[in-house]
Amino acid sequence: MEDTKILVAYFSRTGENYSVGYIEKGNTHIVADMIAEQIDGDMFEIRTVTPYPDDYDECTEIAKQEQDKNTRPELAESVKGMENYDVIFLGYPNWWGDMPMAVYTFLESYDFSGKTIVPFCTHEGSGLSSTERNIALTCPDAEVLDGLAIRGSMAQNSQAEASEAVVSWLKEAGFID
Repeated sequence: MEDTKILVAYFSRTGENYSVGYIEKGNTHIVADMIAEQIDGDMFEIRTVTPYPDDYDECTEIAKQEQDKNTRPELAESVKGMENYDVIFLGYPNWWGDMPMAVYTFLESYDFSGKTIVPFCTHEGSGLSSTERNIALTCPDAEVLDGLAIRGSMAQNSQAEASEAVVSWLKEAGFID
């Protein structure tokens, strides 16, 4: 693993969130930081050109419309040197039983052939849903490992417990001793 170049790419949202109220740092961002700290990976935040509203209900309505229309929101930035990464940890909240559509934009923007994608998500009861399968369908030439699902409320309010879950998962997957 020493020569493995790792990227932790994540989509996260601040503002009003389900079950945790108004937050300054997104749930998935918190988990991404925990992973990057353990594996010494580079970080990349997947952000859209048009930000999602801070209001939870407005955001979920837009997210549902995007999903229904299979929209691919434009991203604000791209990863420099993506071809140099071997492993991509991919983080996202579970929105309407799937990844936010911006994560699909991200996945469809690069060639993941021969790379390993390691999904992780935050949720409030939906877990990973079918996102691991959807990643494998979107990136058929990548290896998709078993993901980690952490409740957003745990990421926000029980960070020691969330960190324990991250460390345990990374050990089980062979990324740390």
